[in-house]
Amino acid sequence: MADTTQTPSPLGQRLAKIDKAWAAFALILVSVALFDPGQFMPTVDFTASALLHTAPFILFAVFAIGYLKATGAENLLAKAFEGRETRMIVLAALLGGLSPFCSCEVIPFIAALLAVGAPLSAVMAFWLASPLMDPAMFAITSGTLGYEFAIAKALSAIGLGLLGGFGTMLLKSTPVFADPLREKPQVGGCCGVTKPFSDKPEWKFWQERARRETFRETTIENGMFLLKWLALAYVIEALMIHYVPAEWIAQVLGGEGFQPIVLGALVGAPAYLNGYAAVPLVAGLLEQGMSNGAAMSFVIAGGVSCIPAAIAVWALVKPRVFAAYLGYAMLGALIAGTLWQAVA
Repeated sequence: MADTTQTPSPLGQRLAKIDKAWAAFALILVSVALFDPGQFMPTVDFTASALLHTAPFILFAVFAIGYLKATGAENLLAKAFEGRETRMIVLAALLGGLSPFCSCEVIPFIAALLAVGAPLSAVMAFWLASPLMDPAMFAITSGTLGYEFAIAKALSAIGLGLLGGFGTMLLKSTPVFADPLREKPQVGGCCGVTKPFSDKPEWKFWQERARRETFRETTIENGMFLLKWLALAYVIEALMIHYVPAEWIAQVLGGEGFQPIVLGALVGAPAYLNGYAAVPLVAGLLEQGMSNGAAMSFVIAGGVSCIPAAIAVWALVKPRVFAAYLGYAMLGALIAGTLWQAVA
């Protein structure tokens, strides 16, 4: 019988290694140059200016994450899952909303906690708050949408964690949350899977070579990560402002009622794969007439349901628990959007 397997060609191997974000960025610019040459330089200028404006926030974010990683501060997450259940929920929501670690990065840790009987309520609080805000996200959001929006989003992240945590605690005896774990957790996701939380934090990380190397690698990795997604987002924002009629955005997502908030959540839930890239897109939508409440519901619903965050939950729990996770996200997005609409 003939061997039908084929070794990938060198060209195929090279194409597989091309980063999709950079490829999309280049493809957009090439398309603009071909089909609307007069708009090419304005698009490049807009993107470059936006990146320069955001550069101080990017630098602060990547160095802060590098420091926290090198010191081993992620060990502090374990403290959120000790003691009484109500205390665990509060601490998990606070740490989830403020820590610099993505949800899928702590899959092994969460899986171990659930396996030994840690309450799903505290884990749910962490999972809901974690993808919405971290030091890097706060810096980027502050530089683009203002400190008021960034603070409101941080409070919304913590509030959503509390909503999901206490809601799960109250409903833990129902069939939805009974026996929540998959039989064989599908460990994997957007981040490398490592063995976390084995040592106490070492704040003077520069005294150890391994920690210095962690700082260097983390800083470079996160710097490139933020640069590529923000560059792509700013290019899309430039095109959106130029080509999408402001009247259309204002008609669909503008106004002071509850409908724009609902639409913002419904559009935000499946709309983006990366929370950092969403910030410039929301800025462009606001310029086009999107309401403040719709902007907040958009980023809350989208942040929780984005692919990296959703994978972390789907990998460990059964579909009914995952559905509850998405339900909390939508409810929290509507509450956050309504409150922000009232005060902004």
